[in-house]
Amino acid sequence: MRALVLEANGQLRFHTDYPEQPAPIEGLGAEHCVRVQVAACGVCGSDIPRAFEGGAYHYPLVLGHEFSGVVVTDGVTRKKGDRVAVFPLIPRPGEKPYDTGDYAQTKRYDYYGSRRDGGMGEFVTVPERNLFLLPDHVELLHAACTEPAAVALHGVRKMRVQAGDDAVVFGAGPIGNLVAQWLKIGGCARVFVVDIDQQKLDLVEKIGCLPVNPQKTGDAVAQILEATGGEGVQRVVEAVGNPMTFVQATQVAAAFGEVVFMGNIHGEFKIGEKDFSNILRRELTIYGTWNSKVVPVGTDDWSTVLKFMDRQLQIAPMVSNIPSLEEGPAIMSSIHQRKSWHHKVIFKVSPDLC
Repeated sequence: MRALVLEANGQLRFHTDYPEQPAPIEGLGAEHCVRVQVAACGVCGSDIPRAFEGGAYHYPLVLGHEFSGVVVTDGVTRKKGDRVAVFPLIPRPGEKPYDTGDYAQTKRYDYYGSRRDGGMGEFVTVPERNLFLLPDHVELLHAACTEPAAVALHGVRKMRVQAGDDAVVFGAGPIGNLVAQWLKIGGCARVFVVDIDQQKLDLVEKIGCLPVNPQKTGDAVAQILEATGGEGVQRVVEAVGNPMTFVQATQVAAAFGEVVFMGNIHGEFKIGEKDFSNILRRELTIYGTWNSKVVPVGTDDWSTVLKFMDRQLQIAPMVSNIPSLEEGPAIMSSIHQRKSWHHKVIFKVSPDLC
């Protein structure tokens, strides 16, 4: 099959005849799985260190955990021709969080694109329970963003967002953009988005957010406090992973405000006495968030994303590149080395499908 393969650290190669490897799935027989032809696969920020900074579990590896496709073999609940989004986490039975649907909190799980071959290959074998049928209004290409949109929603759902709230999102990348959209959908009156990439800020401004670029206009915390009469905002999401912005997220929160730490941190997080006292005195609530949930069925993160996608939740404006798999090594290197500007990159794995 056609596939973009990570053969060693920093070595990505496009194959035309890479062998499909439907590895056994613990606890499931073949009758509970179907074969999916991948239509599109998004590039996640985590794919870059996995490919270029020694972050892979093994080699060779087909990257990609953000993907959509079409079912090509009949199953019990999924039939040939079904358009689907793929939940990439495969839970393994036997642990308590498995029973509650908190699969990402189990100690052992399998995962497409990291622990097993993922969506940057033409075909994958997937448990039927991991497949979400796409509504007619959702484009197959955009459905590759179901996973990051669900991650963003999962974090926002930690908070008690109410109509009329003010909010701040640190980070205007794809996740930050999606978080900002969910906050707007949830009824926030003003959503400030902080970043130093003006092109990304221009995108969030078009969806009605208030851009804050500290490189152009000075201290972001001071600007937000001034805009809120010194009170701060009720809801804050840190979607960068920078130790500095973790602290700033607590500094802009109003009394009894809620803060979600979403960014995958790079570096050491330290907090001084004054800022720690601020957390106590304002009685802030701080949440950690990780991945997304597919329960309870119907109101879960993934089902909710697909109800809103290509309606209130807009994917198309975020997409900066739609390369073919053949272009994979070059564009992945460009993202890593920041040779040019990229926002959301989605591979057309099977161009005939989308």
